[in-house]
Amino acid sequence: MKEILGRFTAETYAALRIVSGLMFACHGSQKLLGFPAGSTVPLASMPGVAALIELIAGLMIALGLFAGFAAFLASGEMAVAYFIAHFPKGMNPITNKGELAVLYCFIFLYIAAHGSGILSIDRAMRRGAHPNP
Repeated sequence: MKEILGRFTAETYAALRIVSGLMFACHGSQKLLGFPAGSTVPLASMPGVAALIELIAGLMIALGLFAGFAAFLASGEMAVAYFIAHFPKGMNPITNKGELAVLYCFIFLYIAAHGSGILSIDRAMRRGAHPNP
């Protein structure tokens, strides 16, 4: 498989970053705006602050705009969410319904370590600053 997909490592990473960022932004949009579905939470509350992080960081990750910083913040938020909302219900993420928080936490930690990559605003800005990359 590596011989086939390995040629597209940069593109598959970009797809992971974009899709996970957009999905994360949808969680924030749902809580803040009631879109695409759901009820809203007050902005001046812990769920409201989490929703704001999800919306803004998710869009920054998807666009590749300071994605490393945004992903590090989002990863931390998901770790906190897991330990506050899920871990008290049991240690196993499958039984405490925390598997999505764990997945987001580690996907965003990987993005934080890797950076924006191709198809990103960060890369476009670097190329603009250095015309001969």
